[in-house]
Amino acid sequence: MLGEILIGGMASLLICMFVGPRFIEFLRIQEFGQHIREEGPAGHQGKAGTPTMGGLAIFLAICVPFLILSEYRAQSMAVLGTALIMAALGFADDVIKLRRRRSLGVSGKTKLLVQALTAIALWLAVTEWVGLTDTLRLRVVDASIDLGLAYPVLIFLVLAGATNGVNLTDGLDGLAAGCCAIVFLAFTAMTLRTAGEEDLALLSACLVGACVGFLWFNSFPASVFMGDTGSLGLGGAMAGLAVVTKNEVLLIVIGGIFVIEALSVAIQVVAFQRFRRRVFLMAPIHHHFELMAWSETKIILRFWIVAAICAAIGFTLYQQSIP
Repeated sequence: MLGEILIGGMASLLICMFVGPRFIEFLRIQEFGQHIREEGPAGHQGKAGTPTMGGLAIFLAICVPFLILSEYRAQSMAVLGTALIMAALGFADDVIKLRRRRSLGVSGKTKLLVQALTAIALWLAVTEWVGLTDTLRLRVVDASIDLGLAYPVLIFLVLAGATNGVNLTDGLDGLAAGCCAIVFLAFTAMTLRTAGEEDLALLSACLVGACVGFLWFNSFPASVFMGDTGSLGLGGAMAGLAVVTKNEVLLIVIGGIFVIEALSVAIQVVAFQRFRRRVFLMAPIHHHFELMAWSETKIILRFWIVAAICAAIGFTLYQQSIP
């Protein structure tokens, strides 16, 4: 099975790299270019018109090798289904933005509604189909909490947090894709460590390969952006993996870089609304460092280092929680 996992990851990487140039050219011909928010950093206006919706190539590269090599276990199919639903939501968001030629797509209420319905579907899948219980494993300490009907609420919070965290991080060339690859690599190692989760390891490896392959074109200066199709889809995969492996709490550590990005926005909003003061020059926090005159490549590399440290700590905690 280890050989199939390696083949799946490499196949996803190569498919993304092979499809990439043709897909980017198609997006250019169709004029599917990114619209940049006016309130963002001034230097980002030069990125306007860069092809977007690269998430379509990412998920093509994930699905083809996974569906060929997979044993179609309930756990992995639940994760893939969650990711594809979130990718579809992101695709609708991207399409609306392109049609309206502005940076506003699907409304926030609609996104939350779709995420809530997806969380309920994932809850039913893991409890009825996979056979997991409504318990929360803390991992950091040897304890579990029976949540009962509050468990789908937790799944919703994990799903909404992961998708929005990745979406907020996707503000610099290669930042989100690189951080996602690191997190999915940690999940690949974790699922390989646990008996019966080989199919999840295959899916995680395909996610890593697709993210790395996409980085070939998304690294600075980016030739294509993943768009909400990619960021919401990858966030959905991340949340799904955390739920089916009972690592909902540990995801806060493993995906620490996304937590930092989301918290920076929350802190900025609360501070401005309550005290009319800004904690950061601009949020999310990667824009703060941009306005401090850090180069884009320096920010990206240092954030990747932080993501790797968080993933390593999370994997270590996971290892210690296994008997």
